[in-house]
Formats: sequence, structure tokens, C-alpha cells
Amino acid sequence: MSLLQGKVVCITGASRGIGRACAIESAKQGANCLILHFFGDAETQAEVDTLKNEIEANYSARVVAVPGDIADAATSRNIVDESVKTFGRIDVLVSNVGICPFSEFLSMPHSTWERTRQVNLDGSFYVVQTVANQMKVQTPQGGSIIGISSISALVGGELQCHYAPTKAGVQSLMQSVAVALGKYNIRANAVLPGTIETDINKEDLSDRVKREYMVKRTALGRLGAPDDIAGPVVFLASDLAKYVTGASLLVDGGALANFQ
Repeated sequence: MSLLQGKVVCITGASRGIGRACAIESAKQGANCLILHFFGDAETQAEVDTLKNEIEANYSARVVAVPGDIADAATSRNIVDESVKTFGRIDVLVSNVGICPFSEFLSMPHSTWERTRQVNLDGSFYVVQTVANQMKVQTPQGGSIIGISSISALVGGELQCHYAPTKAGVQSLMQSVAVALGKYNIRANAVLPGTIETDINKEDLSDRVKREYMVKRTALGRLGAPDDIAGPVVFLASDLAKYVTGASLLVDGGALANFQ
């Protein structure tokens, strides 16, 4: 069974990590059109080009890549305009893009706080609002919005006093958006990953002691991989979750449950 057969799926921050895994799994599950957003520098351009080629070569999907800084509201407008021009609609949004420049709280530059908030929270608001307006007017009306939050929305981290509040904001945004948009048949849910090995935490996890500690925190005895998040995202995007909205799905290998 293809869970996303014929769906138009939009993923922000799709060039690597969780976003990339979500794009590949969406294509595997029958999504025939993908809009992949990426930050518009040469490195991420090359990564998303490789992803586009991989998907189009192996799955029956058309791919459009849209560059831009998600912290700029114009980028969200460009994403939606390109999708409607090329595919006519958007059925699924995965608001995934995020940054976490680890930083001590007392010495954190205000610019670090501002940039993290702009990308993680402001960017999520812009793209969710813009896509939701498209989902409201298309025929048939509706769609599924998934915000990638974090376990950090629920618990603190010494070097995440800027990141954690933004991810709590994403979780809260999905809850309120679910209430606001249910009348338009638009569902909104949050996925809260635990420690997933991506570029965002590569340097932090290079500390062997820290890495071993994080592994032992999990009930499953391993850190997560990006495709561990892609499956739950596809579920929430699919009709299997047609009565699921305003929910928060923790995907952390049992780390939060492990008090010991």
C-alpha cells in the first residue's frame, strides 16, 4: 500500500537530515510531486540536486526545488507559488527546517537568539500560514501539516536556551493551528524527535562521553536516524491519520520515559 499515492508534498529544509529522509520516504509511499525547499547556497544546492535526481530516477515523482531563507516571509510565498504553478495544489506540508547553534546562555549573543528564532519559529509560522491559505482554497479543500518540533520542547538543555523555546513554539503552533484550520479539513500535528544523528548535532555528538550518555538515555540503546522520523511523518500525512489533529508525537527511542 502506498500511503501518499498521488499527493503533492512540500518539505522545508529538505537537502539533508530529517527533511531529506522525509522526501525519500514520501516518494517511496507514492507522492508523485515534491516541493523541496533548501537554503540557497552552493553546498545545499548540490545536495538538493542530488536528492532530486535520486528521487526522479527511482520513483514516479516529479521534483521542484525552491531556494531561499525560510526566515524571510517571501520564501514561503515563493514555495507556494511554485507549487501551484507546477502542480496545482499542496496536500502535505512538512515544516522541518531548523538550526541549533549550541551556545552558553549567559554569553549568548543576542544575534544568535534572534537568528534561531527567525529560522525555527518565524519561518515555521510563515510557511504554515501561507500553505494553509492555499489548502483552504484548493479543490478538494484541505491537507495535512506536520511541524517538526523536538524533545527539547518538553525538557531543557544547557546549551539550548534559544533552541528549546523555538521548538516549544512549533509544538504550540501546531496545536492552535489545528483548532483554527479544522473547519477547512486541514489537520496539523507536531513530531518531536529525540536525539537524531544529523548535521545539526554532529559536533556535539563528537564528544564520546556525551554520545555514550545520550545512547544510554534511550530505551532502545541507540540514537535515532533521520528515517526513524520519516515513517511517523508519512503516517501523519496519510489518510491513516485522518482523525489525528492537534497531536504531538514523541519519537525519541524512549529517552524521555527513561528516568533512570
